[in-house]
Amino acid sequence: MRAHGGKSRRVLVFIHGFNTRFESALFNFAQIFHDSGAQAAPILFSWPSRGSVFNYVYDRESATFSRDALEKLLGRLAANPNVREITVLAHSMGAWLAMESLRQMAIRDGRVPAKIDTVILASPDIDVDVFRAQLESFGATRPDLVVFLSREDRALRLSRGIGGDVARLGLANPDEKPWIAEKGVEVIDLSGAAGDPLRHSKFAQNPNVVRFLGEELINGAARDPQTGLRDRMGDVAQGLSGAAGLAISAPIAIVDPEVRRAYLNSAQQFR
Repeated sequence: MRAHGGKSRRVLVFIHGFNTRFESALFNFAQIFHDSGAQAAPILFSWPSRGSVFNYVYDRESATFSRDALEKLLGRLAANPNVREITVLAHSMGAWLAMESLRQMAIRDGRVPAKIDTVILASPDIDVDVFRAQLESFGATRPDLVVFLSREDRALRLSRGIGGDVARLGLANPDEKPWIAEKGVEVIDLSGAAGDPLRHSKFAQNPNVVRFLGEELINGAARDPQTGLRDRMGDVAQGLSGAAGLAISAPIAIVDPEVRRAYLNSAQQFR
């Protein structure tokens, strides 16, 4: 493969979450990629979700089954001389899948490949203690990790209930889990920002947050080591009322017919 733009040689791998079929994952990723202005070759890793809120356990087993396949994909990308940097963006249950695959790579090879430089976990459906163990398995040299969370996430509350009321990373209060920051993980708290009814996809519904994803995290904008991501992000996630939230959650296909046609043509190939 040849990375987007020739000179940038960046790859963005997106891993969808629970209750998301291939067609929805493709559309959601296309919207995020378009809105973020990411300068990278986009790759969707789709695992076999049943696409039903009543099949959480089925999806969890499917994600577990997909760990080796994701590890193989990331390994091939890291070994490709045309690829310089890899950013992993994983949502919900896909965040657990991403962390498990990276953990396997670290155990097999002694470290996560250096080309995987940034891992973004959005609304991660991961047991907090499991996340801590996954981090430790990476060793001293590991990718930059960024977590988008919201303590209003209703989908993760359901997941917590199914999992025996065990704390989920995407619901964590950073002030009560200081070890997260101590391990170098950047946390961006979207609590209070508008979003979908389940409050589970806020990172993709605030246009300022999506642009921040592209400019700061994916495109590799110069970073000031004296300030964290939260400081540079400012209050871009705040101040959106319900009406604004409804507006920004509308599919990009409504305003961009070319994106809609491209999506439909791509989806048709897989029917």
